Amino acid sequence: MPTCRRKRVLLTEPSPALLDALKNDPNREVFYLAETGEIFEHYEAYVARMSFYRLKQFQCEVTGKSGLDYFQALESERQEARTMHSRFPDQLKAAVLKAVQWQVMGRLDHLVEAVYDRFKDRYYPDEKVYVDIAGEKYLARVSQVFPPKAVVAARSPLPVASSSTASSPLSDEPVEIHKIAEDLKMSVKDSISLDDPTKYIYRVRVLEEEKQPGFGRNHEKSKGKEASREQYTGATIDVQSQIMSRDRLTFSKSILRRFIRDCVDRDAAVASPWTVKPAIAARYGVSSIMPDDIRKGVETLKKGEIDKRKKVWEDKEGPAAKKRKQMAEEKAEKEKAIAMAVAEQRQREERERMEQQLKAKEDNDRLAAEKKKKKPVRYPTEDLDVVLNDKDKKAGMKVKRPVPSKLGMPFGEDHETNAAFLMSWNFLVVYGLPLHMSSFTMDDFEGALRHSVIEPHCQLLAEIHATLIYNLRTVPFNRHSAIMSLVNLKEENGDDELLGITIDQLTGAMAEVGNNWERAPLRHAEGRDGWEESMVGCLKDHATVENFPRLREVLTRLLFAPDQVQSADPSSSTAPTPSTSPGPIRLVTPTAPGELYHKLPPKDRVAIVSFMCNLAVSSKAIHAHMEQCEEQLTALRKEKIEVNRTKKQYLEEMAVLQAETAKANGNGEEDVVMQDLSDLSDVPNSDTEAAPRPAATRRTAAKEREAARARATSLKQAAAEHRRLDEEVNKLERRLEGIEREFRKLLGSVRVKPLGRDRFYNRVWWFDGMGAASLIGSGGTVQYGTGRIFVQGASEFDVDLLRRRDENIDERRRIEEGPEGTLGANEWAVFNDLEELQEFVAWLNPKGVRELALKNALTKWWNHIAPGMRRRAADLSANAKIPEARRSARKHAGAELLREPYMQWTNRKAVNAS
Repeated sequence: MPTCRRKRVLLTEPSPALLDALKNDPNREVFYLAETGEIFEHYEAYVARMSFYRLKQFQCEVTGKSGLDYFQALESERQEARTMHSRFPDQLKAAVLKAVQWQVMGRLDHLVEAVYDRFKDRYYPDEKVYVDIAGEKYLARVSQVFPPKAVVAARSPLPVASSSTASSPLSDEPVEIHKIAEDLKMSVKDSISLDDPTKYIYRVRVLEEEKQPGFGRNHEKSKGKEASREQYTGATIDVQSQIMSRDRLTFSKSILRRFIRDCVDRDAAVASPWTVKPAIAARYGVSSIMPDDIRKGVETLKKGEIDKRKKVWEDKEGPAAKKRKQMAEEKAEKEKAIAMAVAEQRQREERERMEQQLKAKEDNDRLAAEKKKKKPVRYPTEDLDVVLNDKDKKAGMKVKRPVPSKLGMPFGEDHETNAAFLMSWNFLVVYGLPLHMSSFTMDDFEGALRHSVIEPHCQLLAEIHATLIYNLRTVPFNRHSAIMSLVNLKEENGDDELLGITIDQLTGAMAEVGNNWERAPLRHAEGRDGWEESMVGCLKDHATVENFPRLREVLTRLLFAPDQVQSADPSSSTAPTPSTSPGPIRLVTPTAPGELYHKLPPKDRVAIVSFMCNLAVSSKAIHAHMEQCEEQLTALRKEKIEVNRTKKQYLEEMAVLQAETAKANGNGEEDVVMQDLSDLSDVPNSDTEAAPRPAATRRTAAKEREAARARATSLKQAAAEHRRLDEEVNKLERRLEGIEREFRKLLGSVRVKPLGRDRFYNRVWWFDGMGAASLIGSGGTVQYGTGRIFVQGASEFDVDLLRRRDENIDERRRIEEGPEGTLGANEWAVFNDLEELQEFVAWLNPKGVRELALKNALTKWWNHIAPGMRRRAADLSANAKIPEARRSARKHAGAELLREPYMQWTNRKAVNAS
């Protein structure tokens, strides 16, 4: 049975109410746990038990494997039991179980030792054994067992099972073999003297050569022994136990222990005997009725053990309870007079002790407060524990954080839509490779979602939806799930109208649209014609009211148009403008989705793309791409370690060269002085002009000049080597920068993490350079995806942490963030201006743990963040329209719209076949 914290897990018994319901209310509904057979009255109890079973804290009692849930541990035990029962000899099972039945032994190990000593040299008919013949072991099968004459003479007249009988050499009647070994009450010496296993004769038949151990493995090595082996193959010989043995995989102390533990059980009472489980006892013919003599012996043992423990307890605790009570009464009478005398003294001492304790506590609190004041604070520490002092303010630390813009978000203060918008753009850009899509900026994505005219056609919108539709064809779906969900909604809430359309009208229109979406050819060369109908079909089979709450409203707007009076298009401007939810209208005319998608509010478009992206995460292409990124991340980590190791080696070599050069330059100054003196000695003196210089002096000067030239050459070589190593280090540093960029791209494909969190747990996001997007283009040009830094409010868990602090967090946030800069849980804001972002970085306090990590991350990527924000600002300025230059003529509206950046995007990664 599986264990949890070294204790066996017991199954839950049915409650008395359920047992009573079995008789009075047999049709009552209950919760049944099929794996364990447990029955629960309430769903909460069922779920709690199932949750307990699913915890990874169980252990297989047989193998000792831990970290499993209950069902894994149970299956492991069953598998080990099946393996053990298949290996353990069947001929021994009945004899071993008869031997251990009704045995009283405290430890299982002692029982295993006793059984092993009895049966290790005893063999039974039809058992496979190894026989040692002329130094070679042969696998044989026991065909007959001939017991000693003493056993034959005392054979039992009762019939016995075939597995424990053998033929006698004196008669054909079956004789019980090894019967005495089954009685563990008899000592080993007595059992051997009455039934010596070494005197048994076993007639064995050597098995064929193919069944011998190691036949295929040692065939080449044993070619010289083939003749000797062949003469024994199939032979029948008589042997004794001295040259016989069993395979250790079938019979050993460990497997015997597992067999006994799996087949027997024992009560928790004192001196309880080991009993074979009833089902196993019935299978192997083991009696399950305890004999009277054994029962009396067990009861005697229990009584003796209980008396022994009782005596030990009495010796430890004192005399019996009655006698102790009498002594207590006598002692109480004697102490009663004394108690009255000392009561007042005790009270006085208690008052003095309490006063001393109170005084000591006050002293300890005072000392602790003084120690706390004197204890220096180690930085970095918890951010909220860091408070700016006058010194920090004089050093230029900012008190108030610059306010990020909420209105600068793509959808203003609609934080739910902003979150879905950011998630959708990040998914499409990060997984551009498996989706076969070129990257595009967030501004292009926003412009495409606000595109509100049919002509000219927006290629970016078509490519986004088409590639998601192709991807969702590999995700399992339920046909007409949206229709079934709407029908269920009608049954629950009634068939009320939404935008003038009932659910019956909507489901009727849906039945005729997009039925062939998973096979529709949305070809890139044809502009993805028909993607709107395929999108509706995809929503029909994948969406429900539960996983897509806006399903009914979105499909109604896609399938029904207003009447002619209300169909005037107010959005006929030449450029896309921010769209808001339209006023209350009534939709009447069923229309194709391709003619109505341009009228769909941007909020609904974001909801559709976000829903499709959430489904596409589980597709095969995305999963395969994530696994590939994990492998590439592992390779990058190894390469980074190798590059750092090589860089460290080069730096050490450069340090050695620099030290040698400095040492050589120090010695070179002395050489130069000596060389100058030697050169001056060559000038003839006016007084002794004709005096010749000694030959030894000339040779010494020549050697010094030669050494100086050698040192100069060595210095030049060292300088050249130093320059070479410096260039190699620069190459390695550039490679490390490239590895960091590649690591960010690959890690963004696996999991997206914020740059960090500030002191109030606000999360700071920078989405550029992830997945298929790149920070550097061809020729080293700067590229950006968002060109800005997003700030997300703290999660609800972090907000709860803030509220638990003793200080007034709301007041501190009002001072340091400002009323307009305080973000609620999961609210979004953005830094569009580089100067504001610089002020935000200056506001971060490196004494806090979170803000130190955030500041380091921003500093690490600043060379890419700042140029990206500058380029985005430049692009926005270049694309800004001058009001005076706008042409009001309607015929030029399409041409002007085509000049928008999002309209000029093309998908260079599109597959030709699709």
